[in-house]
Amino acid sequence: MQQNPYGEDPVRLIVGLAAQPPCTPQEFEERCVAAGMAIDRPVGDEDLAEIREFIPRWLTVVDARTPERRAILLNELLSASSTHPRLTDHADGGWHIHYRADGLGLASVVRAVVSVGTALHLTGRGMDRLGRCALTECGLAFGDFTRGGRQRYCSPACANRDAVRRFRARRATGSP
Repeated sequence: MQQNPYGEDPVRLIVGLAAQPPCTPQEFEERCVAAGMAIDRPVGDEDLAEIREFIPRWLTVVDARTPERRAILLNELLSASSTHPRLTDHADGGWHIHYRADGLGLASVVRAVVSVGTALHLTGRGMDRLGRCALTECGLAFGDFTRGGRQRYCSPACANRDAVRRFRARRATGSP
């Protein structure tokens, strides 16, 4: 994530955080490090509270019914979470672009990275490339990174579970 931290990785990170919100600052930090983020300051309870408040706001973007509404909601997140782009060379990662101020806590950094990453994801792949799992009892959010843009499930497990259910229902009614 050092070279361009505003691509697919931030959407994957927030999808994971939304599916299972972190319970401790340490867990939040570990998950961000696992996603490739450089952590340059201590992570505390305020970071945990901030990211847990941000997740439902990001999910409103996922749940928006039209591209126009999705854009309005994402623009609000961008306005609240990011700044003008600028070059930086911190953490020995080489020159790259930040869309945030220096000196922010981890949650504020994640908010900026996720907001910009989501905007790049949607404008680069399509405004419909976020969704909720089609498996009724699941409903987790997902980012669609497929080539064709037809993802309906959050995971292969949910897709398989639904396929088996549909197969059994057809077999029970005698349909092919």
